[in-house]
Amino acid sequence: MTAELFVQYLFAGITYGAIYAIVAIGFNIIYNATGIINFAQGEFVMLGGMISITLLPIMPLWLAITTAVMLTMVFGALLEICFIRWLENPSVLRMIIITIGLSILTREAALHIWGESIRSLPYFIGDEVMTVALFGARISPQVLWVIGACGLMVIGLNIFFQTTSVGREMRACAANRRAALLCGINTRNMVTLSFMLSAGIGALAGCVMSPITSTQYDIGTGLAIKGFTVAILGGLGNAMAAVGAGLLLGILEAFSVSVLPLAFKDAIAIAILLLILFFRPHGLFGSRTAAGLKEF
Repeated sequence: MTAELFVQYLFAGITYGAIYAIVAIGFNIIYNATGIINFAQGEFVMLGGMISITLLPIMPLWLAITTAVMLTMVFGALLEICFIRWLENPSVLRMIIITIGLSILTREAALHIWGESIRSLPYFIGDEVMTVALFGARISPQVLWVIGACGLMVIGLNIFFQTTSVGREMRACAANRRAALLCGINTRNMVTLSFMLSAGIGALAGCVMSPITSTQYDIGTGLAIKGFTVAILGGLGNAMAAVGAGLLLGILEAFSVSVLPLAFKDAIAIAILLLILFFRPHGLFGSRTAAGLKEF
């Protein structure tokens, strides 16, 4: 393998790994606030891409993306209010079944609205044939947008949770929901906010990745599996570790193409997920108590 090809595979892995990491961060935000594994997270990514593509003919690209993110956040809030909030002490299994059902309903609704056609946003800078040279390899500028968006999300979330009063209240809710309630924090609103924040992050990821990967009504399922794998790999509930785990999975997938048939690419995530669940269920970077996986 030449150095140029190595760099090409590396950047491809980092790009897809950043996307997986963003989906995993969405998983972790909701898990920390509620203990819920939201398997509808991949549908937030799909909705962000589809809505922005639909709005693009009537508004500028930046406004279409902003509107798509906001509408997806509203959708996330409605999911929590209509299907989650009224439940009292539901079991983990029940919540998994509910979120899987919501994922299926959202996907089928998207199929009726947008059909089976594959769509994509235009490249944010230049066009599909425009590339930049990095370490001897030719990289699309959109790859840098994906990596940059992931980095900004991580930094922004860290600032939000560390410095804002709402962020600290969400952290308190994640640490001990009952104690937070006794301290006067409206935990129900914090849960709704976690769904909104997770939906917004997923929608933005869907918009940024759309020019590279394209968007279709059923992309959410695969992304949810990859995001869940990354969340488990990094340690469920550990949003920062999800970035490293996402990059690891993305790079492994990218280099696997050079030695395995392309059809085996998606099987790698499943294999890694099974190995982690068997041998280290608290993840590579998580503790046995922090991950809370005993509930499974």
